[in-house]
Amino acid sequence: MTSPPKHEVERKTISDTSGPSSNEVMPTAAAGAGKFSKLVRGLGPGLITGSSDDDPSGIAAYSQVGAQYGYAMLWTMVVSYPLMTAIQETCARIGRVTGAGIAANLRRHYPRWLLYCVTSLVLAANVFNLGADIGAMAAAAQLLFLAPFWAYLVLFGATSLALQIFVPYVRYSRYLKWLTLSLFAYIATAFFVHIDWPQALRSSFLPQISWDKSYLTGIVAVLGTTISPYLFFWQASQEVEEVKSARGEKPLKHAPRQARWQLERIRSDTYIGMAISNLVAFFIILITAATLHPLGLMEISSAAEAAKALVPLAGRGAEALFACGIIGTGMLAVPVLAGSAGYAIGESFKWRASLDQKPTNAIKFYTTISAVMVAAVAFNFLHIDPMRALYWAAVLNGVLAAPLMAVILLLASSRKVMDKFTIPPYLRTIGWAATLVMLGASFAAIVTWKSQ
Repeated sequence: MTSPPKHEVERKTISDTSGPSSNEVMPTAAAGAGKFSKLVRGLGPGLITGSSDDDPSGIAAYSQVGAQYGYAMLWTMVVSYPLMTAIQETCARIGRVTGAGIAANLRRHYPRWLLYCVTSLVLAANVFNLGADIGAMAAAAQLLFLAPFWAYLVLFGATSLALQIFVPYVRYSRYLKWLTLSLFAYIATAFFVHIDWPQALRSSFLPQISWDKSYLTGIVAVLGTTISPYLFFWQASQEVEEVKSARGEKPLKHAPRQARWQLERIRSDTYIGMAISNLVAFFIILITAATLHPLGLMEISSAAEAAKALVPLAGRGAEALFACGIIGTGMLAVPVLAGSAGYAIGESFKWRASLDQKPTNAIKFYTTISAVMVAAVAFNFLHIDPMRALYWAAVLNGVLAAPLMAVILLLASSRKVMDKFTIPPYLRTIGWAATLVMLGASFAAIVTWKSQ
């Protein structure tokens, strides 16, 4: 069977992605079903990015602030949603419009010293986060099935690495989509505990901010795990992967007719992905605030410890759900952390950096991912306090996020980079507001560190 000419494939793809024409008549029910089906199919980089934001290290941070401050920090989830959504949509637009990731665009348009500083910090922060995440997954697995801690470390590290190396991206991304369902374990856990909903809602929309050191540190931890640089690199690079893996699709600079559907898809994908991320984080804070805080259990050193603490308060059902959620979100977040490091380094040195490539065709890229994974697993054998590691990761993320967000916004606002697809004013405004918030968080983190 002969394949259709290339121009016919491109014309069909453009037609398919631009939605129904204005003179096409569809029954109301069928039109609604078609829109929903298209929306589901369009979910991808934004959904996976947002879901991976609730990694085990993030769960530990959310559990800690819920246990220590009760409902008082629920407002951070409401405030952070528009900020993280704006910056992630901006990153996705850069990848889809230019056909290149964040590091590749930094290499093209900024001095090399800036590129290498950014990628070095991302690499260091990712290793810290990965080590903490894999350790939390191993500890959670021990709550469900007794086995040596080191065995689970090796199992989770090797499994995640093998999937990244040997499973093609198109198929692998489908697995990651399904893994997002594990996040709903935290929402389900809420049905096992008693929650003071009036107080929770008041705290969500009427924040009472305390300026003492520990409360400020909690805010830094939450923002550092919610708006993280590795998410910027991952989402932009995944848009590039989507362009490469879909027949007939090109960077929007070279295929402007695809822009309407693709930009609408990016917006929906990002809004839904970040909403799920913040909703789950909200429930983690809510659960620990309702159970651990009233009993004075305010020191949570890991996500697994938070799950274990729920047993006498909500039963083993809640513990099992919480633990399963840790493992599921870990399997979702680990490849994102390792992959974003691989993209950052690979794009910086102009290597072939793609999860769609066979290992033999992208040896340096996969070697980087493998080295990051090995370092993360080895990190757990150094007997470093996990909360101290998470604190340093939050500091690195906070210090790096603000200047990187500023650079990303400048890239996305430049006609030289984005042609006619520069970001609209609303994204620019919210993006710069998010940058100022992260700059304040970064400053607070440094001041807190110096005062310890």
